[in-house]
Amino acid sequence: MLLKKLVLMLWAPLEFLLSALLARWVKMHLTREPLPSLKLDRPCLYLMERKSWVDRLVLKQLIQQQGWPRLARLQLGQHQLDSNLLFLEQSPPWRRAFQGAQPTEDLLQAWQMMQAQPETELQVIPVSFYWGRAPRRSESLFKLITADYWSGGGRLHKFFAVLFHGRQLWVAVGLPFLAHQVMSHERLMQQGAEKAAEKTRRLLKLYFRRSRTRLLGPDLSHRRTLKKVIMTTPAVKQAMAEEAAQTSPRQAEEKALKYIDEIASNVSYPVLLLLDRLLNRVWNRIYDGVQVTGLEQFKDQAGRYTLVYLPCHRSHIDYLLLSYVLFQQGLMTPHIAAGVNLNMPVIGPFLRRGGAFFMRRSFKDQPLYRAVFYEYLYTLFLQGHSVEFFVEGGRSRTGRTLLPKPGLLARTLQAQERGTQKPMLLIPIYIGYEKVLEGSTYLSELQGQRKKKESPLDVLRVIKHLRQSFGRVQVNFGQPIDLDSWRASRVDEQALPALQQEIAGRIQQAAGLNRTNLVALSLLACEHRVLDGGLMEQQMQLLADLAQRMGVSLIPEGRPSEWLAAAEAMQWVEPVAHPLGQLYRLNETQAISLTYYRNNTLHLFALPSLMAFLLLEQPAVTEATLLFQAKMVYPLLQAEYFLPPAEEEHALEQLTARLRTTLEQLAEQKLVVCVDQLWQRAEETTSEFSQLQLLGNLVRPALERYYLLLALLEQQGSGQLSVVELIERAQEFVSRLALLQGLHSPEYSDRHLIEQAVHQLLLLGWLREDAMQRLTFPDRLVDLLSQARQLFDPQLRLILTHLTHWRPREVS
Repeated sequence: MLLKKLVLMLWAPLEFLLSALLARWVKMHLTREPLPSLKLDRPCLYLMERKSWVDRLVLKQLIQQQGWPRLARLQLGQHQLDSNLLFLEQSPPWRRAFQGAQPTEDLLQAWQMMQAQPETELQVIPVSFYWGRAPRRSESLFKLITADYWSGGGRLHKFFAVLFHGRQLWVAVGLPFLAHQVMSHERLMQQGAEKAAEKTRRLLKLYFRRSRTRLLGPDLSHRRTLKKVIMTTPAVKQAMAEEAAQTSPRQAEEKALKYIDEIASNVSYPVLLLLDRLLNRVWNRIYDGVQVTGLEQFKDQAGRYTLVYLPCHRSHIDYLLLSYVLFQQGLMTPHIAAGVNLNMPVIGPFLRRGGAFFMRRSFKDQPLYRAVFYEYLYTLFLQGHSVEFFVEGGRSRTGRTLLPKPGLLARTLQAQERGTQKPMLLIPIYIGYEKVLEGSTYLSELQGQRKKKESPLDVLRVIKHLRQSFGRVQVNFGQPIDLDSWRASRVDEQALPALQQEIAGRIQQAAGLNRTNLVALSLLACEHRVLDGGLMEQQMQLLADLAQRMGVSLIPEGRPSEWLAAAEAMQWVEPVAHPLGQLYRLNETQAISLTYYRNNTLHLFALPSLMAFLLLEQPAVTEATLLFQAKMVYPLLQAEYFLPPAEEEHALEQLTARLRTTLEQLAEQKLVVCVDQLWQRAEETTSEFSQLQLLGNLVRPALERYYLLLALLEQQGSGQLSVVELIERAQEFVSRLALLQGLHSPEYSDRHLIEQAVHQLLLLGWLREDAMQRLTFPDRLVDLLSQARQLFDPQLRLILTHLTHWRPREVS
């Protein structure tokens, strides 16, 4: 009795002292924003998975910081709980190992309380504390006794966890829910209190398990275990047998093991922590900020799904940036598919411990390697690990989003067919830079230089850029795709092409605008790459306003003058002083480089630009005619910019509504006007007309490309050219047109875009291949081309006519 009184006397000052020490040492990272739905005037119950005295002290500090209801006795009518903090499990780990987890007495009392008063709106807030973040793995004593892992730990583990990871305490706070939503289920009400409490505990245990999965990821298998799993799969066994027929069983086995070592990642928590701290310093030095949107669409579901991240590929920074963002947002970093060219000395092992697994660019004639790689990828999916790969294959040198490559995407579909423990959620991601680190490299490659092989010395070259400003970065998570639900509505033969288009479209829809995008879209639309400062600011504001009305996720803050100042600081534009007003211009190098940033977001303005283009060459036109023309051209732009399809009746109605809305938005900006049911452009003497011209010029190169293809076909006649011949001749003419029009950007005559245009004409049925693989077309296509000529200015029509009929004169 005396000892008990002594403990009670010393408890309060001891708790106060430890709370003060924890407050100074511990740094909490919340995985979600403070709870907006919490009602402070209602009774509140905090729920933790396991009893921990240290976690309770930290919870008190969190409650005080956030202004939530404090820890105290809970009184509901005649029923009372000693504390409004409950634990699902109270027994120590060694006892749970023998007896199994049992619901605590407090949970049983809470159940009885809710049975007596089921109408009470008692708010429950689940809270989890993770001291460090490392999935359990038998590697080192340091990791086992410090970082948080799946099976929890005792007092010794907690002591070392606080000591070593007090600065990396992650707090996962769930959204509040009402207790009777869980406890007052009809089936539970019919059972006894003990059984009901146990079922409630299991239900809540599942919630905490998903929360832990979201933050820590699944358990990591040891490399020996991983090798054993992969080597015993039927596909790898069969491939080894085929290899052994040419060599020997022992050599085939050694070769397979060597492939696993070459491919597999080797995630290390200390390396993840080091990368987090290092990248935090690097980003703060070279970037003005990293803006993240769309994460809330899937963050709370991360524990229920196997996440597959599918970002566009703009820079080598992409995978570092995405892992950093996910780690900072309280999600486990994914396993990242990287090209084997990055498996360099020093850099490769470091990336491997950060989650990278390496793949060869091609392994068509290597059946054993192919089997090992595919089984490794499936093992990651099967175990529930999040995976990241770049669907475009390589980095986009032109800034355009490319059609996803079928390789890893096909394996993802096959993994879903084979079955995984959890359903798969595909997450398209748009990454936008105001200035990419490899900008000069892309410029030289576009101008014809060969791609340089990666080298460890590239890291040293990057260091010299750390004093430069690269503006801001956007990481926008698009609308996720539940692969089970999506696949259920698709025919097997069409699943992969449809999924490629769907992912590319959702990446495009997730795009945001930055200051460099707006400068590029405005200045590159001007024929001579020079604009009056006032008109430049008006055009940038116009584009920002249109984007905001279209629901674009991110738009730069501030005024156009501030955007221009930022672009000038990044050396994107050259200001030119003039007595009549400031001018801004681009030299040739700046113009070519800025096409990259224009192409990032050109698709956002496809519809406004199309309507402006149609109105520029027609003095007055009815709405019905405008809509008809736009719908005829839309499929061509859809292929170029991965816009939403409009083949089905419902989609066509949505397109009609979007076109009408676009017209109204242009009218609100006074760029067009409707008089006597005829749509007209603004007066040519006004700045609004200049803005309409700049807007219409955005899609003009794409439409000119299609027009040139059709003009070439008309000149040659139906059945005269093959696909290859048309592409080669069109590439020559488009390149010449680019020079004649002053468009010095190499991407203007990109063969890939011409091939894509021809492919789309074939898909639409405008062109067909005969038995001799010659392109044929109906007479109505010639009529359509004749009608389209009036939409291009006379000078361009003359140039195109000259190009399609031009032949070099022979010199005697």
